Amino acid sequence: MIKVDCDYNIKEDIGFILETEKINSIELSERTKVSRTTLDGIEKNGKARDDVCEKIYSYAYENKYRINSVKEELIKEKYHDVLFHGSKDGLSEVTITGSRSNCDFGKGFYLGETYHQALSFVCEKEKSSVYSFKYSLSDLKIKRFDCNLEWMLAICYYRGTLREYSSNHIVNGIVAEIEDADVIIAPIADNKMFYVMAQFTDGEINADVALHSLSASKLGLQFIFKTDKALQNLVPIEKYYLSNPEREDCRKYLNERSFEIDTKLKLAKREFKTGLYIEEILK
Repeated sequence: MIKVDCDYNIKEDIGFILETEKINSIELSERTKVSRTTLDGIEKNGKARDDVCEKIYSYAYENKYRINSVKEELIKEKYHDVLFHGSKDGLSEVTITGSRSNCDFGKGFYLGETYHQALSFVCEKEKSSVYSFKYSLSDLKIKRFDCNLEWMLAICYYRGTLREYSSNHIVNGIVAEIEDADVIIAPIADNKMFYVMAQFTDGEINADVALHSLSASKLGLQFIFKTDKALQNLVPIEKYYLSNPEREDCRKYLNERSFEIDTKLKLAKREFKTGLYIEEILK
């Protein structure tokens, strides 16, 4: 278990806005509709209600200040090894028993390489946030996956579409390696990509069609910290507020990406007609 006690750095972010816009707190109050008293309180204690955060961060985003994305670049320059986690309802502590279970690789704490990866998984949730963490893989057992058949079978197993083949020796071998690892490093598969995988496990498309569709839709890597030993190698850095305009832009991006994956799948079906089907692979 690890404690996650980081918070929004709204005091510093307001300071950035004032300096960049070359305005004072009176002008910021007028532009954001946040009272001077409230701004003074943030200056003193560094805390703000969610409705105040929304006004401040929406103002910044609508004025083209991508504060969260720029912070990603800065903390990577400072710490080098940084990961991001999208939380749907906020974090106070992380435990393996309390983490996501019906996901790509079962129970574990899921993180991505970039801020935008994390944002894309929680942008639909109103109270969600993104967190950054320093990490180390020292003295941990790592299982790595590429975008290949082994990766696809693992995800389909944990997402419940390989029940018919749950006793297959190939599947059991992959699962055994995952369960023995402290950390899994693998390509991210969002729900749209899993839709393609499910067509493979249902016998509708062959493995070549599925994998070529998915390999052209890379979201980067995910890191799943599966044991308490692994969690001890994570150190929280900062919590990022997700304003409504930023969420909306992310939703638009995901919608466009969904159409791209559909197009890639249709093209792959035309191009790769001789690949093996699920029943041929897991005889």
